Amino acid sequence: MRSRRLKGSLYLATIVSAVCILFQGYGATAARAQPSLTTAVEQVAKEAIPAVVHVEVTQRQEVQNPFLPFENEPFFRHFFQIPNMPKKFQREVFGLGSGVILDNEGHILTNYHVVGNASKIKVVLADGREFSGKAVKVIGTDPETDLAVIQILGKGPFPHLELGNSDNLKVGQWVVAIGQPEGLSETVTQGIISAKHRSGLFSAATAYQDYLQTDAAINPGNSGGPLMDLNGKVIGINSAIMTQSGGFEGLGFAIPSNIAAHVSQELIAHGKVVRGWLGVSLQKITPELAKSFNLTSFKGALVADVMKNGPAAAAGMKRGDTIVAFQGKEVMSPSILADDVSLTPPGTQVTLTVMRNGEKKDIAVKLGSLQEQNKALEASLKRQFGIVVRSMTPEEANKYGVGSKTGVTVEQVSSDSPFGKAGFQKGDIILQIDGQEVSSAGSLYVLLTSLQAKHRVTVQAVDHSSGQVVNVFMRLP
Repeated sequence: MRSRRLKGSLYLATIVSAVCILFQGYGATAARAQPSLTTAVEQVAKEAIPAVVHVEVTQRQEVQNPFLPFENEPFFRHFFQIPNMPKKFQREVFGLGSGVILDNEGHILTNYHVVGNASKIKVVLADGREFSGKAVKVIGTDPETDLAVIQILGKGPFPHLELGNSDNLKVGQWVVAIGQPEGLSETVTQGIISAKHRSGLFSAATAYQDYLQTDAAINPGNSGGPLMDLNGKVIGINSAIMTQSGGFEGLGFAIPSNIAAHVSQELIAHGKVVRGWLGVSLQKITPELAKSFNLTSFKGALVADVMKNGPAAAAGMKRGDTIVAFQGKEVMSPSILADDVSLTPPGTQVTLTVMRNGEKKDIAVKLGSLQEQNKALEASLKRQFGIVVRSMTPEEANKYGVGSKTGVTVEQVSSDSPFGKAGFQKGDIILQIDGQEVSSAGSLYVLLTSLQAKHRVTVQAVDHSSGQVVNVFMRLP
């Protein structure tokens, strides 16, 4: 009896062992069937490279003669034949970038800072075809998001890539960057998504920022190229790096594909981006502000100011409200809220969830349009700061040699205003406030209203009479 039980046990053990070996073999086969990281990157590169283009641009600039301050020196008067020495001269600046073809019609998505102020553009495809002159058309640019769409007018169809859903990205997910760093065409690098929702890194608060951060190597020339997931979808447009050396240091930033998709569609359809407008100035919630307003979280966006006659004012929003949700979606920061509003068409009624006096409240707001925003901003700037401005034109940028920098040109200024007392005149160009770029009347308003009263600020500007870039100190009212 004992011998029979032993034999039965051995038989059962043999069956269990065989089943385990079978499943182990199946698992090994399944693991071998899945592509490795290397294989996945190879496949993405093979499929994507034909649709990634090399962009060469030329910018013509008029710059101040650097020897002009010495025009009365005898040495310069002799050798430079003064008074015939020119006050300004023309120069050409060459730049390199990348782009990604979006469709069979040859529309290419790239960065505004690559093509925004270019006098000449040449596009080189991976198969060696070149397009320049009348064969390259600028469809539209959007300085606020640093995006632009150009089109190559040639015989298609063209290889192109599909934009993915950047909202689905996870921190730590593998990604691939493709572009032309330092002119080295068809360069592929790999890395991960290091972080999401980076903002306030490079320019003013109203430049719509919601960057993806990656450690995939990005260098000058990568700008405008795609950041891709391992499924071959474009999930970002490489735009900037943070560096002390001028080269890549592991901190690269890309515009999320969901923003890029909306902007590119608007540019192709209308040549410009039609954005929703809320009519508030927003602040990031600091520990001090959280304590002051009895907030338990640093998430959200604090309403620093409500624009008179704007959509938010009409809906009853107040200064000091903290916006914690937009259409039911949690608001992580002011920049992300600004992105969400900008991606919503004017006239849409949206629900904002705010914290007011410790209580949560839903407010319905009908978003305004860009035209309404411009009128309200002009009125608010004139009323509060005694100044009227407009966007700097490419001709002005070239004239004063400020290249692709953003800025606003002074149209009117009151003599008793902070700007008037600081010496500003009609025609001067405001480039930065306390190191943050001013890209529009909106960004100027947000910067000024987000700073404390009586705060002393440094304004970088172009003096229109001399053409010189100067720093002016000014105290806010």
